[in-house]
Amino acid sequence: MSQPGRRTPILYNTNGFAFHRLEDAVRILAAQGYDGVALTPDVHHLDPLRASEGDIEAFGRLLRETGLSVVIETGARFVLDPGRKHRPTLLDEPREASRRLDFLKRCTDLAAALRAPVVSTWSGAAPAGLDPEEALDRLARGLSRLCVHPAACGVRVGFEPEPGMAVETVEGWSRVREAVGHPALGLTLDVGHCLATREGDPARILRRHAAEIVVLQVDDHRPGRHDHLMFGEGEVVWADVAAAVRESGWSGPVEVELSRHSSEAPSAAAKSLAFLRPLFP
Repeated sequence: MSQPGRRTPILYNTNGFAFHRLEDAVRILAAQGYDGVALTPDVHHLDPLRASEGDIEAFGRLLRETGLSVVIETGARFVLDPGRKHRPTLLDEPREASRRLDFLKRCTDLAAALRAPVVSTWSGAAPAGLDPEEALDRLARGLSRLCVHPAACGVRVGFEPEPGMAVETVEGWSRVREAVGHPALGLTLDVGHCLATREGDPARILRRHAAEIVVLQVDDHRPGRHDHLMFGEGEVVWADVAAAVRESGWSGPVEVELSRHSSEAPSAAAKSLAFLRPLFP
């Protein structure tokens, strides 16, 4: 629930600073007035497969120095396989799926070390020919194993419906939630995806699922197209989304995800905050 006198924390995803050193990205965001970062561990941004304990401690000191909070995102495109985007997934055969689960557990350990409250993930695309019910079973088994791990660390798992993946709608999330049935599992909702999949009005969906949301991702979209746009370039009605946040009592974090704007990262981040802060004071 919202807290009187506490502003909504606005974070920026580091996948939108793909061409920056991680420290430089953090310092830019702090100087611009962001409240935190959504860290996407990647091959050049605190890769949990290679980062040392000293690397993690140094990043924690940087966060404390800048006063920024952090959540963890796990959507790095080629961190596990340099030749296959977002693979392997929890939907693959057991040996492959175990690599994804190990990565997610490492990200959870990173979250615990950095005092990040949430680690977000998605289903991934199903292998060709996989029965949808078997895909759900595999996903539920993997998430169930994952939830035991962060729950012990006080970390929540945010599940994000992602266009083009096996679970791409909030309706699909509801089936995942029922199949897993673990209190550590919550919803990471990208409001733009509601338009991309044509599932419905983002504000209405937000109101309906506010109690389940652990991270609210924001970016503009047009109906039927999965393309993260700068605010004002799509068809999300932001006044309605902001009203839904206020009326539901949901208190954040709000996370900007503009991974395709890395070539103009500093200006994209500044424009995003200038757009969002009046809406989410």
